[in-house]
Amino acid sequence: MTEVIDAERVSGRSVLGRTLRHLREKAGKSLGQLAEESGYDKSYLSRLESGERLSKVTVMEDLDSYYGSGDLLASLWRLARLDAFKDKYKEFMRLESTARIMHKYAPNIPGLLQTEELARELLSDPRATDQDMDVVEEQVAARLGRQLLLRRSPAPSVRFIIDELAFRRPSASTETWAGQLRHVESVAGWPNVVVQVLPFSAGLHPLMGKGSLTLLWQEDESAVAYTEGDSGGLLLDDPHDVRQHRLSYDRLRDLALPPPESLTFIRDVLEEHTS
Repeated sequence: MTEVIDAERVSGRSVLGRTLRHLREKAGKSLGQLAEESGYDKSYLSRLESGERLSKVTVMEDLDSYYGSGDLLASLWRLARLDAFKDKYKEFMRLESTARIMHKYAPNIPGLLQTEELARELLSDPRATDQDMDVVEEQVAARLGRQLLLRRSPAPSVRFIIDELAFRRPSASTETWAGQLRHVESVAGWPNVVVQVLPFSAGLHPLMGKGSLTLLWQEDESAVAYTEGDSGGLLLDDPHDVRQHRLSYDRLRDLALPPPESLTFIRDVLEEHTS
């Protein structure tokens, strides 16, 4: 009987694990022999082969060298790493959809506050083909769909802290940017939403250069922290890690302009932009 594999359930990590096992067996090595000759712990190598762990890329480079497999394992590791980020993002989105309290810091206009026009501009590539644009439209629709969670019932309590840089770097279209600033101003007036601007005058801060931060609290008071930068996202549920990120966020809130002053700031930028 032909084995049927559900492609939706085969993760990059499991493919990497199977390849590791295949290469070891092809080389005629036991896990014990591999551990002795490679210098890596036997139980650690076993967890890599079973897909329970994802190593550092340097481990895969060492094993590529050991097996003479070129960059096969390192390449599969990069795919597995992408899978890990995607899985974490899916879990983050699930938690975000049920959170009762959300605290967010962003160096740019966050996706939950972007207009359709700005989202399309940010997600588009000037060299995009018609097929690429179909994908962009799907991404825009997904981003706008996420924004519905701000209006769900009961409405979550949401606080945004946005770096001043986000308001000083306009989009290519004057109309799009004016519409975006008006939208942020409008959402800031909703009873469940608070928007604060982190001004340049605040100076250095704990999250500078580290991307965005989201803190989520559920109905049962459990909490997670999610950080996202150029290299991907990281979902943290360890209480110590969450507490440390909350302290960083509280520090930003202390440095940011109060909500009324933040609204005045946004309106002033809008006036400067449209005058």
